[in-house]
Amino acid sequence: MSKIRSIELLAPAKDLQCGIEAINHGADAVYIGSPKFSARAAAGNSLEDIQTLCSYAHQFGVRIYVALNTILTDEELPVAEKLIWDLYRAGADALIVQDMGVTGLNLPPIPLHASTQTDNRTPDKVRFWQEAGFSQVVLARELSLNEIHKIASETTVPLEVFVHGALCVSYSGQCYISSALSGRSANRGECAQYCRLPYTMIDADGNVIAKDKHLLSLKDLNQSDNLEALLDAGVSSLKIEGRLKDVAYVKNITAYYRKKLDALFAKRPEYKRTSAGHETFTFDPLPEKSFNRGFTSFFLKQRSNDITAFDTPKSIGERIGTVKEIKGNSFTVAGIKQLSNGDGLIFFNAEGKLEGFRVNRVDENRVFPLEMPHVTPKTPLYRNYDHAFEKLLEKPSAERKLHAVLEFADNAFGFSLAATDETGCRAIITRPFEKELARKPQEENIRTQLQKLGGTYFEATTIEVVMSSNWFVPSSVIAEMRREVIEKLAEVRIIRYNRELVKRDTVKTPFSFPATELTYLGNVYNTKAQTFYTSHGVKSIAPAFELSPLENVPLMFTKHCLRYSMGWCPVHQKQKSPWKEPFYLMYKDTRLRLEFDCKHCQMLVFKDTNNKKVVKLSD
Repeated sequence: MSKIRSIELLAPAKDLQCGIEAINHGADAVYIGSPKFSARAAAGNSLEDIQTLCSYAHQFGVRIYVALNTILTDEELPVAEKLIWDLYRAGADALIVQDMGVTGLNLPPIPLHASTQTDNRTPDKVRFWQEAGFSQVVLARELSLNEIHKIASETTVPLEVFVHGALCVSYSGQCYISSALSGRSANRGECAQYCRLPYTMIDADGNVIAKDKHLLSLKDLNQSDNLEALLDAGVSSLKIEGRLKDVAYVKNITAYYRKKLDALFAKRPEYKRTSAGHETFTFDPLPEKSFNRGFTSFFLKQRSNDITAFDTPKSIGERIGTVKEIKGNSFTVAGIKQLSNGDGLIFFNAEGKLEGFRVNRVDENRVFPLEMPHVTPKTPLYRNYDHAFEKLLEKPSAERKLHAVLEFADNAFGFSLAATDETGCRAIITRPFEKELARKPQEENIRTQLQKLGGTYFEATTIEVVMSSNWFVPSSVIAEMRREVIEKLAEVRIIRYNRELVKRDTVKTPFSFPATELTYLGNVYNTKAQTFYTSHGVKSIAPAFELSPLENVPLMFTKHCLRYSMGWCPVHQKQKSPWKEPFYLMYKDTRLRLEFDCKHCQMLVFKDTNNKKVVKLSD
């Protein structure tokens, strides 16, 4: 029989409310931003909220990972050290980190996860983090199934991959465009998202190739059809992006993947979830109902043209049909989606720009907008706000329960009640009581009273009543025993929570970093990080870009390639570009130069420092 592997569904939390709803909707683990030093600076949370979230999560065996994944200055390291101890005392189960300076601090026995910001693409790199004591490694989003499988086959550390949400166009941790152009560093949690801007692409002679398109903007990731393949490749943790997303997104997407995984586990018993409990939902989760730019599986199976969102970086939602007939202040829709009053609809106008409007009233397939948009017959329509669906998600939309067996019995002194949950946790209480025979059968009433576990996170799936005689048991006695045994069971669960603790190796081990030289791409921002890499064989270490900005170096490394998108890839498409290189991307006063590294199948983006003006020859 195959060894059973535990699989983790990892959901995001912007705040405490999102974290609790992620748990309610089926997450096995939740990641949340720390009060400081999070790569989403706008998603910091208080220690009190993190402690509250940990307490709630641990009831179900759910783990809480705290993102502390920016690069840190020397002055910030002591602050980070104190914060880490505070997070440990608050109950956090692991820290997601990028800066290796953290490893040089006086740390509690809390596990460390290597952030995707550490650029994890190769078996050698992942093996290094494994040997360095990291408990989990977050892989680059760009990896294929074959690459993931190769890493898994050559390492033993649990591997985490993103399965849903927004995509960074650059390899994570290898993007400096925001820092170079605005002083806002992505590695410091302040990305200005230059990748989502509209650019005009021109060639070396100034000819316009594409005008005002979002040429660095990607669709959103959706690997829901590839979960089995990812698990078979060796992945242990499936991560949903979204630490800036609202609670409706967290509810919908977490529930969607929970149901997907439960169905998969039902047919593949060698896989099981890492936490306990069972969820029921008041809605049917659908990913297209939440924020999305269209979906892609990215590079998981092969390079393709379905990864880009050139027309808009905004949410397009779900396609609902096309405009059929226009009549006065209304129009009919050809499609099968049911529309509701208050829906938000969007379309691309004649200039290719996104326009939106709100539905005032719907009469079968006829739509009456608040203001009539400039739509024409056959215009594709999308819904990026489903009013009825959002209203469902505003209410309590999921319930998570632990299955329990209750056993009521008599004894020499009175009565006893035992409760055993699905994980084997058990509690028992005994109530002295002077017994007397009842006039009516008692079993049905005992069962009825014991069934009433509402308000707790337990559900009685089996109730056993074993009594030597038909003893009279007052309902008040049963209710009190039920309350006490459930409280005791909850306490036992917390006591028995298996918090992972690590023993840090104080003895220097001989393993080496996979490279002997680190350029600015190493993101070394403090002396402790420098010491870490030096101790592992790195001979030459350049400072982080944020410390020492460089001219004429790539600011972005991306597997997305505009030559490929345009159909001119000399490797895959065997086509030659009709335009003279280098190509440039223009946005207001910003000009970026593109280079193409076919050997590594990637595009490099530079800030153009050439003072020679490129004259536009055509529009």
